[in-house]
Amino acid sequence: MTGARTNTLATLRGSIERIEAHADGMAPGRVALGHAEADATLQGGLALAAVHEVFAEGRQSAAATGFIAGLAGLAGRAGARRPLVWVRQDFTEIESGALSMSGLAELGLDPRCVVTVRAADVDTALRTAADALACDAVGVVVLEVWGQARQLDLVASRKLTLAAQASGVTGLLLRVAAEPLPSTAETRWIVRAAHSPPSAPLVPAAPLVPASPWSAWGAPVFDAQLVRNRHGPVGRWIMEWKCDECLFAKPAAVSQPVAATPAHRPYQTPARARQRRAS
Repeated sequence: MTGARTNTLATLRGSIERIEAHADGMAPGRVALGHAEADATLQGGLALAAVHEVFAEGRQSAAATGFIAGLAGLAGRAGARRPLVWVRQDFTEIESGALSMSGLAELGLDPRCVVTVRAADVDTALRTAADALACDAVGVVVLEVWGQARQLDLVASRKLTLAAQASGVTGLLLRVAAEPLPSTAETRWIVRAAHSPPSAPLVPAAPLVPASPWSAWGAPVFDAQLVRNRHGPVGRWIMEWKCDECLFAKPAAVSQPVAATPAHRPYQTPARARQRRAS
């Protein structure tokens, strides 16, 4: 048994070295995130035809889902409207709820291009994601698993990476309430929700018509920490998701909107106002 295990480890090490040598020798296609500092760290953006991992605490599952939906939308734009396959373990839906197609639409994704798959367990979810990654008719594959799953080890990661490289499909692993393990992923992120300042309220058409309470919602903002980058340094940024432009950006320095000057009452400096009263 000891000799067999040694041979297996040697084979795995050789496979990983070949993967890394192949990845280092080629220039993978990339899609810009939109955040200048993050794109510079990633040497141009998120690598396509690769596997990326996003980790989050259990209470941060909504933030991580929004972040990975943004990554999927960006990677999908490079795939000529090929479908996004989102594979979820059944237990994930019990813990964090079902995916909202209207919510994905609010983030800028096209729900008509989203195919959701519910898997009974981790093994089924992993096999389904591997099959989807091997299909070059797919644009992006999201594999979402809750908790520490022993099946998602280095061997499984290597298989997913090889499938993504062979087909050109981008794989995104969403791991909630789990600890990172050794893998062949291109990048690894830890995501938390950041403060999202309220947006400017809508001005009602009539004085007696109140503004909609939904207008006070701000844009999604994430505390995104890049803890693994196979081709460069790591970093941590506050990233705002621009739903209309479908890209990440650095939040504006002025978080609160500036009120416009009323047309019927132009702004006057205090000195000028005193002069007018004196005259």
